[in-house]
Amino acid sequence: MVHVLSGRTLLHPTDPERSRRFYGEQLGLAVYREFGTGPERGTVYFLGGGFLELSGRSHTPPSPAVQLWLQVENVTAAHEELLAKGVEIIRAPLKEPWGLIEMWITDPDGCEIVLVEVPGDHPIRFRPGI
Repeated sequence: MVHVLSGRTLLHPTDPERSRRFYGEQLGLAVYREFGTGPERGTVYFLGGGFLELSGRSHTPPSPAVQLWLQVENVTAAHEELLAKGVEIIRAPLKEPWGLIEMWITDPDGCEIVLVEVPGDHPIRFRPGI
């Protein structure tokens, strides 16, 4: 069996500087590490239990099949903060039929990002019998 020690999602943005501003300044993700030099240098951000790496450059935006799922403590507060920073909101916070509160945004290349709040009484917070 493969023993995974760490993982990260890799994105190759069409405009690396613009994407670094979005993820670092607008979303406020903390930098884990940076490597290389110049405009196409790599930047790795903390994503809770994982990482997001922006590196290299792509001539095309990511496939619509690529989406990021980010759990936040308070999606309403995140909504207000991101609106104030000019982030494009695809859909404002809404409680889904499955009980999670979700808000959708896009990064500069159109990669969809769902910000999710797990309410305190949601079953995902509990594991019966444990």
